[in-house]
Amino acid sequence: MSLNALNLDLVRAEFPALQDGCVYLDNAGGSQVLKRVADRVSDYLLTSSVQLGASYAQSQAAGERVLAARRSVAQLINAPADDEVVMGGATTSLMFLFTQALLPGVKPGDEIVVTNTDHEANIGCWMRLRQAGAVVKVWEVNPQTLALDLADLDRLLSPRTTWVAMTHASNILGTVNPVAEVARRVHAVGGRMCVDAVAYAPHRLVDVQASGADAYVFSFYKVFGPHYAVLWLRRDLLLGLPSLNHYFIGPEVVPYKLQPGNVNYELSYGCIGISDYLVHVGETLGATGTERQKMQAAFDAFEAHENLLAERLLAYLRSKPSVRVIGHDSATDGQRVPTISFVAGQQSSEAIVRHVDRFGIGIRFGDFYAKRLIEVLGLQAQGGVVRVSIAHYNTLDEIDRLIQHLDEVIQ
Repeated sequence: MSLNALNLDLVRAEFPALQDGCVYLDNAGGSQVLKRVADRVSDYLLTSSVQLGASYAQSQAAGERVLAARRSVAQLINAPADDEVVMGGATTSLMFLFTQALLPGVKPGDEIVVTNTDHEANIGCWMRLRQAGAVVKVWEVNPQTLALDLADLDRLLSPRTTWVAMTHASNILGTVNPVAEVARRVHAVGGRMCVDAVAYAPHRLVDVQASGADAYVFSFYKVFGPHYAVLWLRRDLLLGLPSLNHYFIGPEVVPYKLQPGNVNYELSYGCIGISDYLVHVGETLGATGTERQKMQAAFDAFEAHENLLAERLLAYLRSKPSVRVIGHDSATDGQRVPTISFVAGQQSSEAIVRHVDRFGIGIRFGDFYAKRLIEVLGLQAQGGVVRVSIAHYNTLDEIDRLIQHLDEVIQ
């Protein structure tokens, strides 16, 4: 069955901030927020702001709303059970909590593999486990291809490997990594796999089961929602972790044992709006079937549209002899999300961005907390990269406006 085209007018109407005239192309730093999400947050605060767990009706109703939010998130990520879903303030804080829960079980000589392409959220917390005797190895990016070569990983894996941590998509390179294949290799030596999907989840429908990961984490504020995040853990792993909560909250109390202070009620409830939106878009496309099938149709349409926009920008960048795209220089091979980073000769990345700032276009420069990658690529002196991060609500006209003003400053 052929589906309808993505209706950008309807899409953009879902995001009130898009009406302010700014061209938002810093979406990997934080997407715009759906009105559906904001309405739910407001509604919860104004009608359900009571403590959970009491016997009176309002508390019971509020508790059901928070549980409904957890079930919605579980459906969004295709978790086998909603009580495997841990929620908290941000990916960085959830990863810190997770690795602190792992810390008592770390034995001297346990080996952990991290990459030098990840956001520091999925590196620094693992480095802290060295205090318990863990040995941290670095899976280094190939400086010529800017890929993480599987052969290099194979040389790092051993029977002592306990964890491999990597990103599903780099927040600088934009590269989509083959996490399921990596997980297969990690599991073959008896290890586990942790995936940071912050840069992936806004562009592809997450499926934690298909990913092969044992732990999977991302932030909702990159996926059209509130400043909040989710960590999914395989049940056996989750049950085996100690409680980080009060002493009377035992290790069997999941996911509460990893949510000290409990979840943020209103932000959790707001996250239902993300799934509602994706289902709605799928239905406007003419998709039928389950809610996840409708969500998949929405993401398929997003990907096609984002590829069109990304290729317009990448074609321009390829035409400039001084420009080096940091990552795949084409959006047509299916290997990247539309987070596009580049440098122009020896020009200051900051100067390029500040020129574009004058025209109401939001892009960004820097290392984006992937500082180790910027250092290994030798780009610190230029102030890191210029990053343009596209979302499905952006338009070709916005990309053309960006190109016009980039052309005024790129030498």
